[in-house]
Amino acid sequence: MSAPAASIDPAPKPFPRRAYRYYDLVMAAFVTVLLCANLIGASKVARLWGVTFGAGVLFFPISYVFGDVLTEVYGYARARKVVWAGFGALVFASFMTWAVLAFPPAPGWPHQAAFQTVFGSTPRIVLASLIAYFCGEFCNSFVLAKMKLLTRGRFLWTRTIGSTIVGEAVDSLIFYPLAFLGVWSREQVMQVLISNYLLKVGWEAVMTPVTYRVVNALKRAEREDYYDRDTNFTPFSLSA
Repeated sequence: MSAPAASIDPAPKPFPRRAYRYYDLVMAAFVTVLLCANLIGASKVARLWGVTFGAGVLFFPISYVFGDVLTEVYGYARARKVVWAGFGALVFASFMTWAVLAFPPAPGWPHQAAFQTVFGSTPRIVLASLIAYFCGEFCNSFVLAKMKLLTRGRFLWTRTIGSTIVGEAVDSLIFYPLAFLGVWSREQVMQVLISNYLLKVGWEAVMTPVTYRVVNALKRAEREDYYDRDTNFTPFSLSA
């Protein structure tokens, strides 16, 4: 009688991916704020209490708040996917803006000049904005993830403010010279760079209590508090 065939164990099944309840919602909120800040607020220069600034700087830092929340709760790799989603949205919005403005207006339609004034940006400004966003957001997430390990998860305020100080500095140092040097004087570029940078960082500090509430609520709801101990920090990946 022949011996029974040896049983072959099936290949081990991979662990199921962790599902989160609010990750997609936070991603959508991040991209929404990013697009609105760039499309609505970027073209208006405001003056308040004797300070002149781009109106978008009051809202653009909220994207950094979302970036802090994503990295703190879900980790750098999942925040990286959201940064890429925002980058793709900005690229598409820039292309769509260019295409819509390039269409010849219908005879008698009087608003082409208004559309051009509000939504028109030079390719130089668009490119500077995309590069600055990409570098600034990744620096923000990287610094927060590393500081979380160094502080062992304590002192959240040091991470949110510290990462914003670095991320917004990288963003501002790239965007304003690339977009305006040679168009504005060096003195004006530096004045706007410094004033807008201080406004952005100050706004992040003011938002710290809100960040604490959102982070703590999400950690409880998701049962997650991610530490990037073995994370590959390359920005050029979509794996999580």
